[in-house]
Amino acid sequence: MNDIHIDDFYKDSALILLQLYSQFPRKITLFVEDIAGPDTIDDFGLHSQRHLACFSTISWLEESGYLSYEDTIRQDAMDQVVLSHKAFTLLASPASTPLQETHSELPESVAENLNTNVAQLRNAVKSGSSHAINQRLRELLVLSRQHST
Repeated sequence: MNDIHIDDFYKDSALILLQLYSQFPRKITLFVEDIAGPDTIDDFGLHSQRHLACFSTISWLEESGYLSYEDTIRQDAMDQVVLSHKAFTLLASPASTPLQETHSELPESVAENLNTNVAQLRNAVKSGSSHAINQRLRELLVLSRQHST
């Protein structure tokens, strides 16, 4: 049986890292709903479990040194969020397993960019495959041990 919450964690982490990378080095407000989708607040004003899990993923990424933020906006968003040095260098680095396809017709700089960790993470998310996203995130989490904080 798959642990759906772990699949959600990997997907949320990938989306968070990609969103921050696309805005780097600018600090942004990161809204949970932009990552996890629309939230359904219950009769007591509490967020859904899915929303809270995504919020916790952002917190975990900060505690683990992948991003920083200055403040929370209730449980709806984090403010002034930016990738850490460790996360930026990890994402911008060449992938440890280059894509099989050759890019000989492309300029060298473009071909190199297609074989970075961030490009492969984008491809995994674009594919919509939980397996591809999980595999890429697990690889990045292991590789991150080699990057400074």
